[in-house]
Amino acid sequence: MALSQRLEVRQSQNLVMTPQLQQAIKLLQLSNLELAAYVEQQLEQNPLLERGESDAGEPRETAEDAPDEPAESAENAENADAEPAVADTVELGNSEYLAEASEAPLDTEYENDWSSDEPRGPMPDSGSAAFDNWGGGGGQFDPQAAGVEQNLTRSVSLREHLQEQLQMDIEDPVDRMIGLHLIEMLDEAGYLVGDTDAVAELLNCPCDQVERTLRKLQRFDPPGIFARSLKECLANQLRDRNRFDPVIEKLLDHLDLLAAGNIAALKRACDVDAEDLADMVAEIRALDPKPALAFDESVAQPVNPDVLMRPQHDGGWLVELNNETLPRVLLNTHYYAKVSRQARDRDEKEYINECFQSASWLVKALHQRATTILRVATEIVRQQDAFFAHGVQHLRPLILRDIAEAIEMHESTVSRVTANKFIATPRGMYELKYFFTSSIASAGGGEAHSAESVRHRIKALIDAEDAAKILSDDKIVEILRGDGVDIARRTVAKYREAMRIPSSVQRRRAKKAAI
Repeated sequence: MALSQRLEVRQSQNLVMTPQLQQAIKLLQLSNLELAAYVEQQLEQNPLLERGESDAGEPRETAEDAPDEPAESAENAENADAEPAVADTVELGNSEYLAEASEAPLDTEYENDWSSDEPRGPMPDSGSAAFDNWGGGGGQFDPQAAGVEQNLTRSVSLREHLQEQLQMDIEDPVDRMIGLHLIEMLDEAGYLVGDTDAVAELLNCPCDQVERTLRKLQRFDPPGIFARSLKECLANQLRDRNRFDPVIEKLLDHLDLLAAGNIAALKRACDVDAEDLADMVAEIRALDPKPALAFDESVAQPVNPDVLMRPQHDGGWLVELNNETLPRVLLNTHYYAKVSRQARDRDEKEYINECFQSASWLVKALHQRATTILRVATEIVRQQDAFFAHGVQHLRPLILRDIAEAIEMHESTVSRVTANKFIATPRGMYELKYFFTSSIASAGGGEAHSAESVRHRIKALIDAEDAAKILSDDKIVEILRGDGVDIARRTVAKYREAMRIPSSVQRRRAKKAAI
C-alpha cells in the first residue's frame, strides 16, 4: 500500500464546553456564601460591573451611545443594563403552578464537577506571644493598639492557653520546643495524634525526653489534655482530682463493659459491690471525655436560606427566593460607552469587549441560577406537601429523576442546584438534598414508604418500648409489616445502628441497671 499525503474535509457535530458555560455551571452549585465571594471578586476585576443597589441612583445611558461598537453589542448592552426580572415567588395551592419563570433556566447534561481552581490564602496563625502589643511607648497613645474593652471580649484559644502555661511551667528551651510541636499535634478534642518518635526524629532528641515533656504537658489545664486514648484522658482527670486508685484503674481497663452496660461483669472485674460500683461510675460520668471542646473558638455560622417557604391563608404554600442572599450586579453601560469612544488601539478595544461580554454573561448566569433554584425548590415542596403538612412520617421517597422529569431538566442540573442550598420551612431549615430519600416497598402493594420516615418510625417504637418488653429487630419487622411496610430484619438492624441505637440485649441491660 502506497504512502501518500492528502487533504480531506469532514463535517462533524460535537459539544464544546465554553468558558461561559463552565462559569454558569460553577455558579449553579455554589452556596450563597461562595457565590457572594465570587461576585465580589468579579466586581474587583471587571470595571464594567457594579453593585445592583446603585441602580436607584441617576438614570443610565444605554450602549447606543457607543459609536465604535457593532449593533449586536449595543443591543446586548441595552438588555444588560437592567437586571433581568426573576419570578421570585411561586404559590402552590391545589396542585397548581400559579407562577412561571420569565426565562428558561440553564440546563446541561454534563456530569463534570467543575470547581474553582483559584488559590486560597493561608489560614491565619494565632501567635504564641500573648503580650506583643505591650511595649515601652513612654505612655504615648497608640491608635492602632487594641482597647481594654476589646481584650475583655476576646476569647482565648486552646493553643494560646497551652502556650502560656508552657512559658511559665517549663524552663528548659528544648522541652519548650518539644512542647510547641506536641501542641500542634492536638486534635479538636484535645487528644494527641501522631507518633512521638516523629517529634524526636524531627528535633533530633531522645525519645525519652519527648515522653518526659509529654507527661509534664499532661498536667496542664484543662485536665485530660494531651491524652492518647480515652482511658488515659479519664485517668489524668482522676489524678488531677486525687481520685485515681487501683480499683478505679480496673474500671478504666474495662470501659467496654461499662459502655455495654454489663454491670455483673464489671462487679466481678473490679471486685466491688453494687454500691461502690455505682459511685465509681458516677465519677467517670462526671469527667469530660473531650477536654479541648471548652476552648473551641470556631463560631458556628448561621445558615442563610436560599429559599423561603410559608403557608398561605387559603391553603397551599408560598415559595420565594431569599433576596438577601441574591447578589445583584449591573452592567454599567454609561461607563462602557465612554471608554469605548476613548479606546486608542486594538488591544484596548478587545479588552473592553471582553469585559463587556463577561459582565453580560455574569448578569444572565445569576438570573438563570436564581430561576433554576426557584423551580427546583417549588417542585420539591409540591411533591413533599404531605411532609410539610403532617411531619416526617409522611416524607415521600424521592430521587433526582422525579424532579428532573417534572421540570424538564437534566438530573445533573438538579443535583447541582440542591447542593449547599437551604430552604426555610415551617418545620425548620433543611438542605434541599434532605428531601431525596430511598424508598421501601409497601407490604400491600400500595405507595412506597420513604426510608427517612421508616427510620423515624423505628426510633419512635424503641423510645416507647417498655423496660419489661424490649423490642427485638424481628418484633420491629413484624410491627412495621403490620403497618404496611415491607422491610427486612437486616434493614431494621442497619437503620438502628445508623441511629446509634443499641441492640435489644444492650437496651435491656441498660434499663435494668437504671432501675
